[in-house]
Amino acid sequence: MDHRTPPGNIAPHIPADAYRRAEATGQPVVIVVHDTQPHGIPWCRVLVPFAIAGATVAGGWGLVAALCLLLDAAAHTATVIAGVAGPIGIGGITLRLARNKT
Repeated sequence: MDHRTPPGNIAPHIPADAYRRAEATGQPVVIVVHDTQPHGIPWCRVLVPFAIAGATVAGGWGLVAALCLLLDAAAHTATVIAGVAGPIGIGGITLRLARNKT
């Protein structure tokens, strides 16, 4: 049968000769455990959502800017077409779409 140690934290092992020597002499046994867990904020888990949110906001502002540019171009195009067409009349009603540049 294959014996493997379970993953995770297991109890620290004191060698038998150190334990018997400490028991015989009455000296305390000092166990030093090195902590491998990082302390503080795991930056990768914090920065990824902020990067995604920032990219979403930047994309939204880019979409708004593109829409404004498109509407501006459409308004200029409509103004030019209206200026070239002159007044439009149906029956006795005349509609002037743009002012003359005088």
